[in-house]
Amino acid sequence: MAILQLLIACSPASEETGAVNGELQETVSEADDTEELVIEADTLILAYGDSLYAGYGLAPDEGFVPELQKALIDAGHDVMVHNAGVSGDTTAAGLRRMDFVLDSLPRKPDLVMLGLGGNDLLRGLKPAETRSNLEAMVKKLTERDIPVILTGMLAPPNMGKEFVEEFNIIYPALALEYDVTLYPFFMNGVVGRTDLILPDGIHPNAKGIDVIVEKMAPSVEKALTEQAKA
Repeated sequence: MAILQLLIACSPASEETGAVNGELQETVSEADDTEELVIEADTLILAYGDSLYAGYGLAPDEGFVPELQKALIDAGHDVMVHNAGVSGDTTAAGLRRMDFVLDSLPRKPDLVMLGLGGNDLLRGLKPAETRSNLEAMVKKLTERDIPVILTGMLAPPNMGKEFVEEFNIIYPALALEYDVTLYPFFMNGVVGRTDLILPDGIHPNAKGIDVIVEKMAPSVEKALTEQAKA
């Protein structure tokens, strides 16, 4: 049940996106409005995902992206983390908008954090489709010579052994095949902790975000260091 909550966490509440035939509608977010983006930092990280990246239900300064940026700056990095998270996005939706987002940025990102797939699980989409879309996005980024961190998802056991095995291998397999960094489970340390979840019982609260950032920041720092040496 805890993992199932995680999967739902990647989708917005119904009042944000509406629902048609039990499926979430895709949304348009200010995360795609990059025309006036000013980058004053030496390093640009693009956070490209769904509501877990977008900061659903949190104040503007409490979400994953601003908290990660603060942690990296406190660690001595001159970095800007740009939020391109859209609540409700599936991997297919993310693939469709990726070129637009990248081309709208003032310059090429130094690193892209890719965190999509939870809404695919919510809709029960075939793992093969999820893998194909994620692979296409990783290819786009590697072809542009942009380093990638995949932040993975896990399928709940109640989706069946075959489905779980087919889905859960997606992220580590792509990371190995394309030589990109893998953070296996975005909600590590938060799932099942009611004190770290919003009243909706689904999304991480500000304290939950702090836990996620504390656990993930070292992986991001390592990727930045490796990128700087390349």
